[in-house]
Amino acid sequence: MYKYKKKIVLCMSVVMAVTVLLEVVLRNKSAHISYSIKLGVECSCCDGKLSTDTITALEDNRTFIISPYYDNRDGNKPMVRILSIIHHQEVKELYCYFCCSTNQSVKISKAFIDMHSDRFGFPYVTTDLLCEEPPDCHAEYLSVHTSPSRQMTQLPIVPIQNRDVKPFSANFTVCISTMFGNYSNVLQFIQTMEMYQILGAQRVMIYLNSVSPQMEKAMEYYIVRGILEVVDWQIQRYLRPGKSWRHSVDPKDIGYYGQLATLNDCIYRNMYRTRYVLLNDIDEIILPFTHMSWDTMMKSLQHQNPNVGIFLFENHIFPQTVPIDGNFSDISLWKDVPGYNILQYVHREPDRPEYYNARKMIVDPRRVVQTSVHSVLKAHAKYVKVSLETALVYHCRGPIQKKLLKTKLIEDKTIWKYNGSLIKNVNKILGEISFQ
Repeated sequence: MYKYKKKIVLCMSVVMAVTVLLEVVLRNKSAHISYSIKLGVECSCCDGKLSTDTITALEDNRTFIISPYYDNRDGNKPMVRILSIIHHQEVKELYCYFCCSTNQSVKISKAFIDMHSDRFGFPYVTTDLLCEEPPDCHAEYLSVHTSPSRQMTQLPIVPIQNRDVKPFSANFTVCISTMFGNYSNVLQFIQTMEMYQILGAQRVMIYLNSVSPQMEKAMEYYIVRGILEVVDWQIQRYLRPGKSWRHSVDPKDIGYYGQLATLNDCIYRNMYRTRYVLLNDIDEIILPFTHMSWDTMMKSLQHQNPNVGIFLFENHIFPQTVPIDGNFSDISLWKDVPGYNILQYVHREPDRPEYYNARKMIVDPRRVVQTSVHSVLKAHAKYVKVSLETALVYHCRGPIQKKLLKTKLIEDKTIWKYNGSLIKNVNKILGEISFQ
């Protein structure tokens, strides 16, 4: 009798698990969410198993595939660029197994391993695996392995993206990398999302590791409305991610939860979906001085710099330790929302001539090959440093120059140009979301 009870309990557990999984899939589908569910799905892809996770680990546990992208921009042979994370010393050879669509045959080519130059001392590095597509083999899926003599049965298969080029669905897409640490700055998040839209963004993409329950509600609001796309980024399942970008500060496997990999992936995901991509963090806003929107600013900058595809903007710190009362009306709803009110921070730290002033970027994704955080590593275009008279990166965070007196700060109320629209929009959203 105990044996049968055990079977019944097991069956009930399976049914419950499937039911929960279906609910997740349906909810995510209706919200247009980009979460990847870790499921082995059978397909007719050369007898392989379709991987639907954002990160696919190979058997060596030294190679992690993010996604393959068709890339024929060099004008040579058809190429597939497989964005990956690999151990910079222990991975020597990799091979691409192409699943040819016509007859389900498998053709193999050796991958050229192109590690990105920015690694910052970590053992794992963002890497492009470059494989020529074999002649007479139109492949929609491929697999990657350490040996050219593997059997395909039950090995992970990943779809090749960017084969179909369609009209842009957005002019501006903002890429936010690696939101982790149970991020909970809800008010600043909502304000920043609204500022992005006021300035001209039609899409925001976030690589999500962990956020607070209140943040989940705020994010769901934007997901349902088709503005926010979220990519599930559980890199800690495979590697020990550090919270710093320098290995000397946090000696783990990879820096800042794999930020460099996510930024590159976001560029390739949006390469043929958007005219421009902005690479910044959720506490940063590229604010124009002489224009009211990114559209008019970029038209002007592109006209002045026709051969430029990378625009770098100075990053300026607006410390959260120096708030002011702007005496704004109609913001009573804001006081119960966790997080910082960016309208209170209108003093920025002065430049330090002896230090590197980091910049953030607006790029034409079709002209970028590899990117870092503050610069592009490889590109098919020139870059320009945009003057401070044109725009800056409003970076509202903790202070960098902690001992600086308030009298040494520079008053900059550029963010107040958008007060009317911002307050109205934030109030509308807070009236529709319950954080209780």
